Amino acid sequence: MSKYIVVSLNKMLKITDKIIIQDCDLTFTASRSSGPGGQNVNKVSTRITVLLDVNNSICFSDKQKMQILERLATRTNKNGVLRVVSQRYRTQKANREAAIERLVELLRNALKKQPVRRKTKVPGRIKRHRLEEKKRRSILKIERKKCEE
Repeated sequence: MSKYIVVSLNKMLKITDKIIIQDCDLTFTASRSSGPGGQNVNKVSTRITVLLDVNNSICFSDKQKMQILERLATRTNKNGVLRVVSQRYRTQKANREAAIERLVELLRNALKKQPVRRKTKVPGRIKRHRLEEKKRRSILKIERKKCEE
């Protein structure tokens, strides 16, 4: 049993210098938490789930949407809705702030440019050393066989 809470506080979430998400783009749902809460844990809905519809968001370009959906594939559903859950704290307010903080962190990491990996060549000295070591081991094994016979 979860409650849908759509709150419009006109808050802005700054992801990067150029990307700002309005709070009205987020959907918050509250449900019963399995975390801390003492006697209230079975009565009060303190777990907060934040939903962000990446596909229908006007904050991101098409390239950024693809990047987010690709890098956060385990957190998005087939409709392109990103889901972040927080149940660490005993209050809805604290869990809401934690979920928003986590969402911003995930989006920043997803939109960060990945450095291009340059292939490195194995130095010739290392190759020679490896081959010499293989040769030495094979000679050692051959000599052992001679002693046994």
